[in-house]
Amino acid sequence: MSLKSKIEIGYQNSLKSKDKIEISTYRLILSALKDLEILNRSGPNKKETDDKDIIQLIKKMIKQRNESIDIYKKNNRNDLLVVEEKEVVILSSYLPKQLSDNETMDVCKQTISEVNAQSIKDMGKVMGVLKKNYSDNLDFSKAGVILKEILNKK
Repeated sequence: MSLKSKIEIGYQNSLKSKDKIEISTYRLILSALKDLEILNRSGPNKKETDDKDIIQLIKKMIKQRNESIDIYKKNNRNDLLVVEEKEVVILSSYLPKQLSDNETMDVCKQTISEVNAQSIKDMGKVMGVLKKNYSDNLDFSKAGVILKEILNKK
């Protein structure tokens, strides 16, 4: 079953449960998905929207929500914070399982030794290998922090 089908089923279930936040979140996802499909159909690089495209879209949506969550925390807007956090949970349920903090640390250390990174100047090489090998299940914001920490010590 395609990711789009799973999202549509989730939307139907949210309509049955009458959860307003869930319904609005699914509508946002479906709207963004429709925009992505239109973008992919037009222009010089016409292609069919696949699960990889949808995963990238969902990651982008999660990043936007996490930025909003930080702002709401700073401004003590708990009413909006709750909504954004629930949206992140719903969006995250459609991503492949993410690596834990310990697994991320291990992957970073392993990749640093693979590319023989010596300093922070080699961070681009390490990130390139990480993106090639772990693009779907690695949180690159966490990985970036870990890489900086490790490479600055060298």
